[in-house]
Amino acid sequence: MPVRNAPLRPLIKALSLSSASPTLLTSPPTTSYAFRRLFSNTARRNADFTHAVIGGGVVGLAIAQSLARKHPSSSTLLLERHDAIGTETSSRNSEVIHAGIYYGADSLKTSLCLRGKELLYSLCAKHDIPHRRTGKWIVAQNDLQLAALEQIHNFCQNELHVPIEWVSLETARKREPAVRAEKAILESPTTGIIDSHALMLTLLGLFEEAGGTLALSSDVKGITPLGNKGSSGWELVVSDPSGETSAITTETLINAAGLGAVEINNLIVPEDQHKKLYYAKGNYFSYPAPQPKVNTLIYPAPEPGHGGLGTHLTMDLAGRIKFGPDVEWVDGPGDLGVNQARLGETIREVKRYLPGLDEGQLVPDYAGIRPKLGRASAVAHGKGFVDFYIEREKGWEGWVNLLGIESPGLTSCLAIGERVEKLLYGR
Repeated sequence: MPVRNAPLRPLIKALSLSSASPTLLTSPPTTSYAFRRLFSNTARRNADFTHAVIGGGVVGLAIAQSLARKHPSSSTLLLERHDAIGTETSSRNSEVIHAGIYYGADSLKTSLCLRGKELLYSLCAKHDIPHRRTGKWIVAQNDLQLAALEQIHNFCQNELHVPIEWVSLETARKREPAVRAEKAILESPTTGIIDSHALMLTLLGLFEEAGGTLALSSDVKGITPLGNKGSSGWELVVSDPSGETSAITTETLINAAGLGAVEINNLIVPEDQHKKLYYAKGNYFSYPAPQPKVNTLIYPAPEPGHGGLGTHLTMDLAGRIKFGPDVEWVDGPGDLGVNQARLGETIREVKRYLPGLDEGQLVPDYAGIRPKLGRASAVAHGKGFVDFYIEREKGWEGWVNLLGIESPGLTSCLAIGERVEKLLYGR
C-alpha cells in the first residue's frame, strides 16, 4: 500500500534547527481552541508536536485525522513501526461493518460500534469508499442457540433499538436455499462489508490534508513523561530500520498501537502495573467454487465463553466467499501463516449451516491476530467479557491509552476518534 511518508530523522533535524517553524513548533493561539483543554499548558512552547499518535492502523488513522481536522492550529504526528499503514489487524480481518448487537448496552463496544457504524456509512457515501449493505443472518441449529437468538432479538428491540428481524424458515429457503437453519434465523439489515484498505487510504488523505505528519518505519523504543507525569509533555525515542534513534517531544500521547499497545503501555507504567496481551489468531479459508452460492453474511449463533463470534461466512466486494475467523490462541503476533490443521474444524463448523459445501474447494487464504486483554468471551452475555479500554489515564497528563481494540474496532474507528478527541479537549 503506497503512502507518503515524512522520514523521521530529517524531520527531527528540522525541528531542532528552528524554534520558529510555523508548521510544527508555533503554539496555537488560545482563542483558536473551541474546546477546553484537559491536558497541561506547560509544554506548549517547547514541544515538537501537540499530539503524537502511536499506531498507523485504522484506529490510529481515525484518531489522528480527527485531531488534525478538529484542531487545525495544532500539530499531529502519526507514528507507525512498519513501512506501510494498516499492515496488522486492520488489514487481516473480515472487513465487516458490524451492527453492534452482541455486547452489553453499557459497554464501549456497543456505544462505539453503533456510533461508528453511522459515521462509517456516511464517510463511505461522501468519499466513494467501496462498501455494501449485505445484511447478516444469525442462524440457530438447536434450542440453546435459539435461546441466544431470542436474547439478541429482545436486546435489540428493547434496549438498543437497532433494526433486527426474524426470517421465517420458508422465506429463508427461497432467499438462500443453500443455508441450513434448523431452528431460527435473525437478520441484521444494517450489517455490511467494506474495503478496509480504501478506508485507510481515505483516512490518511484526510489526515494529510489537515496538515498531519506520517512517519513510517518509526518504532517507539522509549517513552519518558516530562515534568510531573507528563505535565511538561512527553519524550519519545524512536528507532528506524537501521537502528538509529531520534527523540521527539509531544504535548499529548495517544497509544493506539493495536498489537503493540500493551508493550507501549508497559514502557510508561511501573513494572507492578504492567499488563499482558493475549493473541487470538483467526484463520481464514477462501472458497472459489461457484456453488453453493450465498449472497448474505452467515453467522452461527454466539456461544457463551467463545473467544470469537464463530466461524462465519463473509465475502469481499467481488462476491468471493471466505470462512473465518476461528480462534487459535498463539504466543505472539508474528504467527500469521494459516494453520492448515484447522481446516477440518472449519469444515465441521461451516457444514452446520452450509451442508452443500464442497470441502475440496476450501483453500488457505490469510490469518489475522486479535489483541485481547484476556482469554475471554467475545459477547457480553458470556463469562469473562472484556470491553475496549479507552481512557485518559488518571495520574498522568495528556496520555490517552487504548488497549484490547479488537472487533468491532474497524466499525468503531471513527467513533473512537471522536472519543479520544473528547477525552483530550472535552466539550
